[in-house]
Amino acid sequence: MFYVHRDAAGQLLRVEAAPFDEYTDMVPADSAEIQAWFADDVVENSLKQLKQSDLDMIRVLEDLIEVLTAKGVFSITDLPPGAQAKLLNRSSARKALGSLNNLIEEDEEGGLI
Repeated sequence: MFYVHRDAAGQLLRVEAAPFDEYTDMVPADSAEIQAWFADDVVENSLKQLKQSDLDMIRVLEDLIEVLTAKGVFSITDLPPGAQAKLLNRSSARKALGSLNNLIEEDEEGGLI
């Protein structure tokens, strides 16, 4: 059994395994309504994980391109102009943040900015 809180239209607002102050109904765990509620949570969590993975992979690809260009295997000019611009913009932004990180670290260590 799950304890649920519904809105005025009967839609689920909260579902818990234990009773809570605002619960308005109890629903069996095998009900389609409960299954749909938890399926939505699974989908949302999967999308969040995928989004974070995408961000991580972007950094991997940036590092890979940097290594390949440093070794002369690949040139940034091999990419289409739009991709070149995006990589250069990200590289510039990363360098700017790197400079700020150095200032922040110096400030935290008691140094002067």
